[in-house]
Amino acid sequence: MTTLWLDHRHVELRIEPGALVPYVAGERWRPVPLRLLERVVIVGNCQLAASVLGALAEAGVAVAILSPRKSARRAWLMGPGHKDATLRLAQLRAANDDAFRRQVALAAVRAKLRRQLQLVQDMRRQRPDAGPELKRAEDIIAGICASLQTGTPADLDSETLRGLEGSASRAQFKALGAVLPASLEFTSRRRRPPPDPVNALLSLGYTLLHHRAAQVAWACGLDPLIGFFHEPSHGRESLAADLIEPWRPEVDRWVWRMFAEQRLRKTHFHQDKTASQPTEAPLPCYLGKAGRRIFYEAFETDLAPLFRALRLQVRALVREIRQWSVQA
Repeated sequence: MTTLWLDHRHVELRIEPGALVPYVAGERWRPVPLRLLERVVIVGNCQLAASVLGALAEAGVAVAILSPRKSARRAWLMGPGHKDATLRLAQLRAANDDAFRRQVALAAVRAKLRRQLQLVQDMRRQRPDAGPELKRAEDIIAGICASLQTGTPADLDSETLRGLEGSASRAQFKALGAVLPASLEFTSRRRRPPPDPVNALLSLGYTLLHHRAAQVAWACGLDPLIGFFHEPSHGRESLAADLIEPWRPEVDRWVWRMFAEQRLRKTHFHQDKTASQPTEAPLPCYLGKAGRRIFYEAFETDLAPLFRALRLQVRALVREIRQWSVQA
């Protein structure tokens, strides 16, 4: 299965028997068989008829529409979900069960912290010159990991878990800033809007991973809105946020490598001087078109193992919910 990225002006999508066909400035591009297509990501403007959306939905192809200047998703189509409503009912009951909810949340945070610790340790090995900041981050995350290993779900409510996870994340981002070039001006995780290239890339990567998690959850019969670690909130797919939490450090690692290997540079990013911002607020930073081409290919190739692991993670959660439902 594959992802079709469309980031051109004057794009039109048409449906031919068994295939999706892009037209760019009136020129017909190579058809993409629907049976091989998993999702379409549209960046910017694109013309397509309702019949095209219908055909994509029937084929189970998700559609995400993004802004080239903002990492936030503008719209999406997930396609048909799993037809067994009993699973969604079981998910809702499980989300209202305090013990089950805490168990799933604790597992997600433990997994995230293990990967954060591994990332910082790998940074220390590869960048001994940044030792002091990395050692502080490693000590903080290792201490939190140890406290979570001794705690039980009954001891750790959502607020406590979020506090510990937040402390570990701040330490890890400090470490990330220590190994990135100073010219990127990354000091901490900042969004809405991201003020520097690193935050811009993190936001875009998280957004696209979130979309995949929601799509996989929906296809497997789960409701992306009903989470366990993240509380339900209007307009937020809390389950998708839960699912990607353990994988955020892998996106962080990938962003680090993209800049360390100079596949992406500061020159690939631009400040949006047309944005309406408060007087002293930083201007939004976004990835330019040349950089986006590099991003699309690298994102699909480099993070392919993560995407496979995400599918296995969702299937494991489905089994866990079904087993709990039988025993409850």
